[in-house]
Amino acid sequence: MLRILYARLRQGHRTLPFPDRVPPMPDRFRGHPVLDPTRCPDGCRDCIDACPTDALARDTGGLGLDLGRCLFCPECTAACPTGAIAFTGEHRMAARHRDDLVVRQGVRDRAQALDAKMLKLFRRSLKLRQVSAGGCNGCEADVNVLGTIVFDLGRFGIQYVASPRHADGLLITGPVTENMRLALEKTYEAVPAPKIVIAVGACAISGGPYVGHDEVHDGAESVVPVDLFIPGCPPHPLTILDGLLSMLDRIGADRLPTEATPTANEERIRWARARADDALKTLGADLGKAKRTDSHDRDP
Repeated sequence: MLRILYARLRQGHRTLPFPDRVPPMPDRFRGHPVLDPTRCPDGCRDCIDACPTDALARDTGGLGLDLGRCLFCPECTAACPTGAIAFTGEHRMAARHRDDLVVRQGVRDRAQALDAKMLKLFRRSLKLRQVSAGGCNGCEADVNVLGTIVFDLGRFGIQYVASPRHADGLLITGPVTENMRLALEKTYEAVPAPKIVIAVGACAISGGPYVGHDEVHDGAESVVPVDLFIPGCPPHPLTILDGLLSMLDRIGADRLPTEATPTANEERIRWARARADDALKTLGADLGKAKRTDSHDRDP
C-alpha cells in the first residue's frame, strides 16, 4: 500500500487543466478550417472537385465548407492553387444546428447552450447512453477516452450509462446502417423525456464517406432529432468535450478565429525543451559511464 501511495505521489496530477487552459494540440492535428474566397480565381473548382464527400460547394453565399461532411483530409488544401483553404489548430467546432456547420469567410459563434429549462435539468449532471450505429470505432475510441484520468469527463458531472432508461440522452456515432436503424429508434424511445441527442463524427452527422449508400441512413438526424453536432473524422477528444461543455453552458462563449492558429505555441516549445534537456542529461550520463568503462578496460 505504501508503494502504491508513493507511486501515485510521484505521478502527480495527470488530468488536463481544460477548460481553464487548452493544452497544445498535436502538430498534425487539423482543426477548424478557414476560407479566403478572395483568393479563388474565377471559375476555379479544383478544391470542390478534389473533395471526396462533397463537403465543399459554391452557391449564392459563396464558397462554403460543410464540417458535417468534412473528413479533415488534406485533399482540398493540396488541390487549391492559391491557398484559399487552410486547416488551423483550433479544436472548437461543435454546433447546435446543422446549418451552423457550414464554414464561410468570417467568424461564427461556438455551440449555443441549451434553453433555461434544459440547463436547469442537465447542467450539473448529464447521463448519456452511447450508441455505435455502424461506426468504424474511430469516434467510439475518442468518446471512450474521455473517461480516462487525462480528460476525466466525470469531473463535469457527465457520465456514460449502460441502460437508456437511466440516461438523459444519447451520444451517437456511426452513419446509422440499416441494421442499426431499428435499434437506434428503440434506444431513443427508451430514454425518458426530456432528452438530448448528440451526433459525434462525420458519419453520425451526414454519413461521412458512406453517404448515399443503400445500406446507410446518412446520419442520426434521419432517424432521431439531434441537439448537438460535433464534427470530425474522428473528432479530437477535446473537440467532443468542448461541445458538451458549451451545450451545458459550462465554458466561455468566445468566438472562433478568423485566421489560421499556429499549432506550435510557447507551451509546446517549453515542453519540448524540457524533454530535450532530460534526454541530454540521460545521454550524458550514459556516455560518461561508457567512457569510464572504456578507460577501465584499457588500463594495464
